[in-house]
Amino acid sequence: MSHDATTSSTTGSHPVKVATASLVGTSLEFYDHFIYGTAAALVFPKLFFSQEDPRTALLLSLVSYGLAFAARPLGAALFGHFGDRLGRKRVLFITLLLMGLSTFMIGLLPTYATVGIAAPAMLAVLRLTQGLALGGEWGGAALMVNESKSSAKGFLGSLVQVASPIGFLLANLAFAAVTASVSEEAFLSWGWRLPFFDSGLLVGVGLYIRLSLDESPEFERMRALARHEPRQAPLVEVFSQHWGKLAIAVGARAGSDIAWYVFSLFLQVYLLRLGMSRAVALEAGVFAAVSQVFAIPLFGYLADRWGSRVVLGLGAVAGMVWVFVFFQMVDTRVPAQIIAACMVGMFIQAALWAPLAAFLPQMFPTHVRFTGAGLGFQLAGIAGGAFAPLIAVSLLDRYGSSTAVAIYVAGALAFVLVALAFAGRAPSLKAPVLAR
Repeated sequence: MSHDATTSSTTGSHPVKVATASLVGTSLEFYDHFIYGTAAALVFPKLFFSQEDPRTALLLSLVSYGLAFAARPLGAALFGHFGDRLGRKRVLFITLLLMGLSTFMIGLLPTYATVGIAAPAMLAVLRLTQGLALGGEWGGAALMVNESKSSAKGFLGSLVQVASPIGFLLANLAFAAVTASVSEEAFLSWGWRLPFFDSGLLVGVGLYIRLSLDESPEFERMRALARHEPRQAPLVEVFSQHWGKLAIAVGARAGSDIAWYVFSLFLQVYLLRLGMSRAVALEAGVFAAVSQVFAIPLFGYLADRWGSRVVLGLGAVAGMVWVFVFFQMVDTRVPAQIIAACMVGMFIQAALWAPLAAFLPQMFPTHVRFTGAGLGFQLAGIAGGAFAPLIAVSLLDRYGSSTAVAIYVAGALAFVLVALAFAGRAPSLKAPVLAR
């Protein structure tokens, strides 16, 4: 490689361009993830599990939705290995392509009435593929921003995090547009496939944007310096030498997932127990997602000013207090108070979510950063998000009161504070992410 080429490759794309590409690509991946979740509740029980009674069909459909949570840590380990060895840009291209193809193919699947048991089997395989792709996506997107030449890593990293509520809104809008345009019969026949087909077009835009990026300059420097230096496999090194940092990463993120599920999805279950319409919960969820689109960049900006640990800690303390107020407001059965409670809860959750793209990568050295940060983020998704709905519903059934659920959330957020305390002892994490 010529000197000029080397210089060009290590200069890197402009940080704003990198952040925009990460935001667009990761939003599309979350869009694909959430349209599956919507279809799993509305469509798949009737079309892919129709051989079962309605309750069992819904359960099996939701289990297929949960397969992605199991696959995401595997995706983080698999794509993290190649991201640490071959580069961030290549892996980000592959994960977006893999997610787009698997989502598009779900739209092409025959139903149980056509091919029998092969239909849910193919659906499960494609859902696992989605999980693998999403598992590798976050680490690469966060690192491309974190390793760019910018002092505002907290704010730019928060643009990776804002992809989740944007993807949620896009998915809901896609299904709302279809259901408003066609009859129920047409929706179950072919209309439900349209949001999955839309993914193919949207992913094409994301791939075009990502192709224009340069490789992470920090990765290029590391690769040039360590070209002939033998190293362990990234996964082996993370578990053997950085297991403490991995545990901190899991602890710092898991609480935010639990808060998110209780303030949003669990609300639908709880309102039905109170005898209220699910429409109130859906409306509250949409308003809360819109508020997060603005709140996440705000807390990313504050992370640059105050430090990621400070923002995460304030979010944890505020969440521990608000969860008790949240249920008191919801118990009034007044729609306006319910929506306000959800919006404030998700605003606070944004403080726990926004700094993660800056906070987690800085814990790990460059040569294992993709694997370490991605694996910590995705393992926390299992520890927090995958089990939170089941635990919350079980507590409500056992004690018949929302207080037990509030204590569960507060306890989870207390673990965030413990993780942050241990993080403060790690030399690489003592200095906050400050604008220079």
